[in-house]
Amino acid sequence: MAQSLEIDFLAVESGQHSGDAIAIRYGDFSSRDTQKIIIIDGGTLTAGQNLVNLVRDVYGTNRVDLVLCTHLDKDHVSGLRTVVRELEVGELWIHKPWEHSEEICHLFHDGRITTNSLAERLKDAYNFAYELVEIAEEKGIDIREPFAGRQFDEFTFQILGPNVDFYRELLVNSAKTPEQKEDTILESVMKSFTKAINWVEESIGLESLDENGETSSENSSSAVSLLTIDSNKHLFTGDAGIQSLKNVIEYSVQEGIDISKISFMQAPHHGSKRNISPSILDSIRCDVAYVSASSEAEKHPSRKVLNAFHRRNTKTYSTEGQNILRRRNAPIRKGYSGLEPHPFYELVQE
Repeated sequence: MAQSLEIDFLAVESGQHSGDAIAIRYGDFSSRDTQKIIIIDGGTLTAGQNLVNLVRDVYGTNRVDLVLCTHLDKDHVSGLRTVVRELEVGELWIHKPWEHSEEICHLFHDGRITTNSLAERLKDAYNFAYELVEIAEEKGIDIREPFAGRQFDEFTFQILGPNVDFYRELLVNSAKTPEQKEDTILESVMKSFTKAINWVEESIGLESLDENGETSSENSSSAVSLLTIDSNKHLFTGDAGIQSLKNVIEYSVQEGIDISKISFMQAPHHGSKRNISPSILDSIRCDVAYVSASSEAEKHPSRKVLNAFHRRNTKTYSTEGQNILRRRNAPIRKGYSGLEPHPFYELVQE
């Protein structure tokens, strides 16, 4: 008998900043004992409370089997504090950079940096994540780090990246570590200005998305996960970058995990043009892609990315102020109606 599946992407509204708050349930929905629930990222505190309400009011339970924090940016981890406080959680998967200080401490040139001082600095830098871990520890929740190879429910849900070596390399280069210089006053002022968006023409036969996008080390450390339900594959990417996704493709080939044709994909980093490339989209073909993006975010999702999916016959949908739901073998949910996918855009953000 085919399993039922629901994937909820909740709207995360925070001005120009987007966030992720995703809930998944699969199995037989007639009983709590025959369904599994996974939460991926928690967005803002408001989004975290909305996830709690969804689990209780729609999924009909107070228990979540697994919570995954893809990476430690506030727009992904903040709301998970509410989720873990208010719900019964089986497992929490989250990176704990402060526990890697011994392995990376020698890579810093400043001789005053010790394993303990680096660990404390990382706890302060990732204070929301450290608070989340403390909450989970107080509640006796099983905490594990989401590195490639970790699996849940007999490989129904598994992590495809990053591996621990790549993660530590990113951690050393992170803006949160001591080597990173402080912004000058001028740099800080310049960051406060929003650059004007230039619009340029694009045609169906000429792709302007390229291979050169770069993202932060924090984003690149995102755990990329694969959910497989009745042979249908669903890829969740957090804010992973181009190199991260290339590593995932390489790892999948090595492990005999076929992600060349999947049912569903989360567009990384709210549909940013810096996080995905034509070669990745050629390697991972999907039927449907979802984007978590604030309705006020001018650059998310990038129309270059939406057009790139469109060229490959992928239908794309984005939250932009509304909750969206993907379901299979599940009843129609009251209050939800069909969505129109993004069209091909003749004008794109440069």
